[in-house]
Amino acid sequence: MSTKTVLITGGASGIGYGIGEYLGNQGHHIVIADINGQSAELAAGKLRKLGIVADSIVIDVSSSQQIEGLVDALMPLQIDVLINNAGIQHVSKLEDFPADKWQMLINIMLVGPALLSKAFLPGMRERNFGRIINIGSLHSLVASPYKSAYVAAKHGLLGFAKTVALEIGQANITINTLCPAYVKTPLVEQQIAAQALQNNITEAEVIDKIMLEPMPKKAFISIDELAASAAFLISDGARNMTAQTLVIDGGWTAR
Repeated sequence: MSTKTVLITGGASGIGYGIGEYLGNQGHHIVIADINGQSAELAAGKLRKLGIVADSIVIDVSSSQQIEGLVDALMPLQIDVLINNAGIQHVSKLEDFPADKWQMLINIMLVGPALLSKAFLPGMRERNFGRIINIGSLHSLVASPYKSAYVAAKHGLLGFAKTVALEIGQANITINTLCPAYVKTPLVEQQIAAQALQNNITEAEVIDKIMLEPMPKKAFISIDELAASAAFLISDGARNMTAQTLVIDGGWTAR
């Protein structure tokens, strides 16, 4: 397919960077968007060293003002593919969960994707092409204790995608959600320590008993698996795939 311009939020590291590298190697123009401008530019620089066309931009996806100005800030670039990847985690039982932290998780992982989609949809409609890919989670379908805000936000992405798909159905625009089980990223590494503390078990037990025990495959999901799935959703072969939840969970939800 022709080269597309792909904006990835939270793209400076982890899943976002991995997807950027994968899609960049397929010839797409990558825009790394991150709250940390230095990290975003370092990531874009790494991609450029690999021969990938890449830019960076600073964005706090919890700021409606910054999102409203994003299209103009990116000019003359026009975004064809939006990958809503930015995310954070906080592990705590609800009674101890700080209210401002709960709100922050919802703003970053649910309100942000909605406002970013709103910002880029007019241009996608005008060009009659657009792909919105939300990075959801296994926790878009099931729950774990001590993650009430994260689970609520990730569940919300599915309803959001279904609603938007109905609104944009007549245009060549799709919106889908990738839902992996645990991916070994810095965010998950932090969760391992936090879960060990909350459950009063070792970090090895967190990996074996909490993260991998429910999964028949007994393996972390690789970033390449997510990136290949994103590449398919961008392709013409997925032009009628919209409002879908693509679950990459090693069989977890089969039970």
